[in-house]
Amino acid sequence: MSQSFTAHFIEKIYRCRFSSAANVQVLWKGNETFRTIFDSIKEAKKYICLQFYIFRNDETGTELSELLKQKSKEGVMVYLLYDHFGSFGTPNSFWKDLKQAGMKIKASHPFKWTAPFHYVHRDHRKLILIDGKKAFTGGLNIANEYSGFHLRRKGRGWRDTGIMLEGPIVKELFSSFQKSWQTWGGETIKDLNLEIRNSKLKDNIPAIPLFVSSARGRRRMRSLLYYSINHSQKSISLTTAYFTPSWRMLETLENAVARGAIVRLLIPGISDVPAASYAGRAFFARLLKAGVEIYTYSGEILHSKSYIFDECWSIVGSTNMDFQSLRYNDEGNIGILDAGFASEMAKIFEEDLKHAIKIDKDEWQKRPLKEKIKEHFFSLFRKRL
Repeated sequence: MSQSFTAHFIEKIYRCRFSSAANVQVLWKGNETFRTIFDSIKEAKKYICLQFYIFRNDETGTELSELLKQKSKEGVMVYLLYDHFGSFGTPNSFWKDLKQAGMKIKASHPFKWTAPFHYVHRDHRKLILIDGKKAFTGGLNIANEYSGFHLRRKGRGWRDTGIMLEGPIVKELFSSFQKSWQTWGGETIKDLNLEIRNSKLKDNIPAIPLFVSSARGRRRMRSLLYYSINHSQKSISLTTAYFTPSWRMLETLENAVARGAIVRLLIPGISDVPAASYAGRAFFARLLKAGVEIYTYSGEILHSKSYIFDECWSIVGSTNMDFQSLRYNDEGNIGILDAGFASEMAKIFEEDLKHAIKIDKDEWQKRPLKEKIKEHFFSLFRKRL
């Protein structure tokens, strides 16, 4: 274990204490991920809490909603918090139907004419809590592109990463949900922690909830990310769906290479937000010159957000390396300080590289002038993409 990555130093930077997690399962294959999630929800006996940026009424959303309505009919309390902007296309009739089935529904960050510019702030967190025993978080949303449903119609699935876990950290995640639920008008949810207190799980590993919903929380998250890069001595493996770096981030990555760390950045080859992709590519030449290895994923669209430092410290969740995530959004991640888990994440990273193309510095300079113009143009707006 690196001397820089200890619970003491990470807690000091993030100003939150470590908890522990057990039975941690990495979920990174769309259809299998959703089957695991659905199967876990089917086992719920008392409570299900869900928090998502996007919850669509497509086939995937409908399948989950029918399952939740069935659980509600069985007497399970269901609480669903969705982001107003992210789920803007989901009709009110969909939410009304869920409410009539007995579910509790709230929307975060609704648009207000009195404060229109606040709409830039979004709840980008993804969280499921089941009976106070099990939790899921990660980067995916409830929609066909994440579950791979539309592959049946010859579409392209999305590559994402999430984790299912148990143990004391579930209580911490519930506290985060409870705070968000009450912020947007929900009542206090009682008695959920009973089974957490009574659970006795083995093989716990150090884990810390990195759920932020304020400017102060986002500053702490940025500080932790910079600390992690600055103190990595061997390797840094970064997977992000959106990469629009600040000048400070560029210098931080350059300095990491200069002190001998291997820095690898995996981004989408084709993005669902082309403007953000062009904005990030404007800085590739500088990073490549410094020795940063950049790979573009050539499989399905890459939507994953996972970071591995010195093969011992990992962050998995919803935070991208862009201004929207680091400056404006409410985000949710789990940090895990365990070499075994980091090794598993590293194997997944290597598997992703098999489906990626490494950018050659000299070849990159030869890209068409038209592409360079697009990159420069969109980079001017990178703080809002």
